[in-house]
Amino acid sequence: MSNKTSRSFIGKYHLYSGEKLHWLPLIFYLLKAIVPNILSWVIFCGFYGFLISLLYSIDSPVALPDENGFVTQAVLSFNIGLTLLLVFRTNTAHERFWEGRKLWGALVNASRNLARDLWIVVKENDQKDREEKEAILRLIIAFPVAMKLHLRAEPVNQQLAALMPETQYLRIRDTQHPPLQIAFWISDYLQHQNDINHLNIYQLTRLHKLVDELVDILGGCERILKTPLPLIYTILLRKLVLVYCLVLPFEIVKDLHWWTGVLTAFVSFTLLSIEQIGAEIEEPFGHDPSDLPLDVICTTIRRNIEELIALAPISTRSQR
Repeated sequence: MSNKTSRSFIGKYHLYSGEKLHWLPLIFYLLKAIVPNILSWVIFCGFYGFLISLLYSIDSPVALPDENGFVTQAVLSFNIGLTLLLVFRTNTAHERFWEGRKLWGALVNASRNLARDLWIVVKENDQKDREEKEAILRLIIAFPVAMKLHLRAEPVNQQLAALMPETQYLRIRDTQHPPLQIAFWISDYLQHQNDINHLNIYQLTRLHKLVDELVDILGGCERILKTPLPLIYTILLRKLVLVYCLVLPFEIVKDLHWWTGVLTAFVSFTLLSIEQIGAEIEEPFGHDPSDLPLDVICTTIRRNIEELIALAPISTRSQR
């Protein structure tokens, strides 16, 4: 991908998600998670603005009197305060999204380091040892897959079945916390290798720390998932947006008349979209277009470790 292409809107999305879409389908794809949630409110606000225009056209006293500019200043002050609240909302949501991305980036690095160190330092005496080591490396691949399913509250499926023996898969289907079970199997294997002198204590400590890092990353993602932004804050912000959209037509109808409904619908769409974007990205582990590309990250980890398995360490090659 050229630098010019990678800087384009389409190129950035392809780099992010691995999907190639034309710009128009891409826009509709990204908006489909936001527009359905606010469309009914936008239509209501537009119709409400049109109703105010209709009442104004028959000389009903719906326009706010503003001889001294007090009402205009009040609406402007409310607008500024609401804007600051929306900025705070989206910034808080983005922090959660970015923290989730950093945790999954750390997961990629920890998985690579654990697989590389384990593949090199664990001694092999025969073909059985090598097969056991390959099975553990595939459990390292299984950990992010199980973590992804766990964060999405989805049951284990064939993605995991392809990465472990059937006995382990049948057992993990009945456990409440599959990624933690996989971490236990990896640690148990490392301890066994130390017991049979295939690992020294320093190597064991190093590898255990990497497994601990995997579990710490899992805990960080669970913290994001299970500690959402306080619900009362979201409810209050949505109510303030709607109050602003209901008051706005009274302020602008004397200047815009029949365009009042259009402008009210546009303003409501803008404000509600910003609020909905915050709600969209504050929980970044789902399937929505704006969520983290967890499937792509898991595929990257799998590809890296599968390539590593294809390489034989020098100590192993010298025995052949």
